[in-house]
Amino acid sequence: MIVDSHCHLDFEPMSLDLDSYVARAKLEGIELMLTISTENKSFDKIIKIVDKYENVYGTYGIHPHESKLNQEIKCEQILNRVNNKKIIGIGETGLDFFYNHSEKNIQIKSFLEHIEASQKANLPIIVHTRSAEQETFKILYEAKKYKDLKILIHCFTGSYEFAKKLLDLGAYISASGVVTFKKSKDLSETFKQIPSQSILVETDSPYLAPEPYRGKSNEPSFIVHTVKYLAKIKNMSYEKFASITTTNFYNLFKKIK
Repeated sequence: MIVDSHCHLDFEPMSLDLDSYVARAKLEGIELMLTISTENKSFDKIIKIVDKYENVYGTYGIHPHESKLNQEIKCEQILNRVNNKKIIGIGETGLDFFYNHSEKNIQIKSFLEHIEASQKANLPIIVHTRSAEQETFKILYEAKKYKDLKILIHCFTGSYEFAKKLLDLGAYISASGVVTFKKSKDLSETFKQIPSQSILVETDSPYLAPEPYRGKSNEPSFIVHTVKYLAKIKNMSYEKFASITTTNFYNLFKKIK
């Protein structure tokens, strides 16, 4: 059984026929899906989804791209929205200095509010980081010095040096379909070296479909291809690697009982 630790079921095209997508995932052995919040205005959609499907859980957070338009969202507002048994994490949040859709200082302020909420609620924080490795690590390192912080780095595409520093913080690192791409040899080698007990898997659907579906709209059922690829480079069976990553998910997201 597999857990898709990061998908966006409220996004089109999945939201237009969600029953079919959820059913296909179940047929492929996906036992649970975590649908991720990116902005305040869409959170009601996430609540409706997690209420409808027993095997779907959710998070609340503001994506760094959206932080400029959601500057009113502070720690207390985040805490209010995670007061739901099926909202099990905070994010996605973080820093994206590649696109800079929101100014850096605004992204950082939002990230810090999410970290504070994560520590107060004792819930994992789902971190998006792109072209901001040093800044992301510094903020996480400083935060964890003063209070425990449960960290999941989503869709990791960074360097092995960055991965090692994150592992020293006790972070979990999530692999998406990007690792299967033919041009991702360095990333593949990085995941080969990351301990299996620190790896989660995700689709980030509807984005980043793995080989052999690259370029198409992604969906949770496609995660099996990412798991097969990682199991191969780890030199273990598909079933064993799937079991390890599922156990890792439940070890991190302890709100699920």
